Amino acid sequence: MKLPEEPSIDRVITDLEAVSNTKNWTEMVFCGFGEPTERLDCLLEITRWLRQRYGKSLYIRVNTNGQGQLLNPGRQITKELKAAGVNKLSISINAYNESLYNKICQPKLKNAYKTVLEFIELAKQELATEITAVIIPEVDIQKVEKFAQEKGVNLRKRPFNQPYIQS
Repeated sequence: MKLPEEPSIDRVITDLEAVSNTKNWTEMVFCGFGEPTERLDCLLEITRWLRQRYGKSLYIRVNTNGQGQLLNPGRQITKELKAAGVNKLSISINAYNESLYNKICQPKLKNAYKTVLEFIELAKQELATEITAVIIPEVDIQKVEKFAQEKGVNLRKRPFNQPYIQS
């Protein structure tokens, strides 16, 4: 997952074309190390290409930390994602209050937690939306479940996978 440089939109599409005839995909997920909305225009263009190529049969999901509005001020990214063809947003929150969120997620941007809460509200108006939490000792998953219910979204619990760190 470590790349020497960010791939261009054309490179991503070319790579997808190279394997798309050999795969019977039902779902495409934008995820990985990093935040997909950091390259929102790339995400949107590739989504539009996928939608054009596969039509409505392909389910497109974006895994996000929910800070896209901070990264793209002045844009209505949930509306843009929907218009491009995204079906679902999966928002990793990993907490049920701001202090725990700041401790676990260590956001670099000011007001990240508040913005994530706002993003959840915007997202569920436009797209299928869920929040996710990694099951770790610091997180009371029952409190996160209650938080999800209060927000009117589903919770997907994710197992903790020890990251591979190359020295």
